[in-house]
Amino acid sequence: MKPELKGKTALVSGAAGTMGRAVVAFLKEDGLNVVGLDVKGDCRYCDISDAAAVKKAIGEIGQVDVLVNNAGILSNNKAEATTPDEWRKVLAANLDGAFYLAREVIPGMKARRWGRIVNVCSMAAKTGGLTAGTAYATSKGALVSLTFSLARELASFGVTVNGIAPAYVRTPMVTEQLNADQRRQLLSQIPVGRFCEPEEFAHVVRFLVSPLAGFITGEIVDINGGLVMD
Repeated sequence: MKPELKGKTALVSGAAGTMGRAVVAFLKEDGLNVVGLDVKGDCRYCDISDAAAVKKAIGEIGQVDVLVNNAGILSNNKAEATTPDEWRKVLAANLDGAFYLAREVIPGMKARRWGRIVNVCSMAAKTGGLTAGTAYATSKGALVSLTFSLARELASFGVTVNGIAPAYVRTPMVTEQLNADQRRQLLSQIPVGRFCEPEEFAHVVRFLVSPLAGFITGEIVDINGGLVMD
């Protein structure tokens, strides 16, 4: 099978962030037309937690062959410190947005009998969150379940749905939202002894998007430097 992505359109949410920019760069290298969504930066503005805004954005973009649900926000608060507003905000960004985007692009993918959906989950879905809070870990666990559900639903249409569960990618979530002691403690636990680079994460997205990954669906690919092995 010849890997051919040239001319297809990829939509990447959270495209203004460190991980999103790395994904956009790799997909462009592979010949895709890439549209980035975000609420900041020079991307197309879209609040993905708003179903109507998502519907409008997809209507304006048109055909989407590849969807990378990368947008997300971090909360480090555990259950007792998590307010109802924070709970809803985190789940809306990390889970609702991924569902709304997928729901809008699925009909076209099914009609063309080809598509790729990649959901950016987290190691927190398996661990309950070593440093991440309750809302974040829960939202990512639910995103794993959404990945499985969509993969089952869409497999017969030539559409694959997979997730990536990264841990401690070198982004502001690690460099700014964790203090120096937390970072040192984490590095002592990660077998490879370092944090994940954004390009390493983006390379996994690139692989799952490839036509040669068409027999892989419903998988969650761990990328955590050996911190969790199963």
